Amino acid sequence: MQNKPRQNHMVDFLFPVALLFVFALSALTVILLATRVYQTTTENSSLNYTARTSLSYISEKIHQNDANGDVSLGTLDGCDALILQHNYNGAAYKTYIYVYENELKELFVKDGLELTASMGKTILSVENFSMRAVKDKTFQFSCTDANGQEASTVVGIRSGGIL
Repeated sequence: MQNKPRQNHMVDFLFPVALLFVFALSALTVILLATRVYQTTTENSSLNYTARTSLSYISEKIHQNDANGDVSLGTLDGCDALILQHNYNGAAYKTYIYVYENELKELFVKDGLELTASMGKTILSVENFSMRAVKDKTFQFSCTDANGQEASTVVGIRSGGIL
């Protein structure tokens, strides 16, 4: 038997090229979709970070200091503040958590000192933060971050709170 020379057809060339093109297009589509999902996830993560982290921080501080009515709401230099009272070696101390110039701040000082709101240590930047007593032993905190994302929480204390 004689071997016939094989004839090359245009389809023999076009089919692998078309298959390669479809594969490349599919890979590009998957990469673009994955990029969009990643971008959306990181944006939502950063939006949730400020609002939720500030509320979690305050909730944890309240739970750590929830003893003998040592948790109350008040003011510091005209700013609404969460006030946590402490006693160390017979001396009274207070922790103020408040918002000053769009920053959530914390200030730990000995009771009776002259204070200004600018003295506190910045925790997070926030657009708006509010705190109020809902009823006896229950506080509501709301936070809005720079992108307008708002979150709120209600925290109850178990000891004899002072409003």
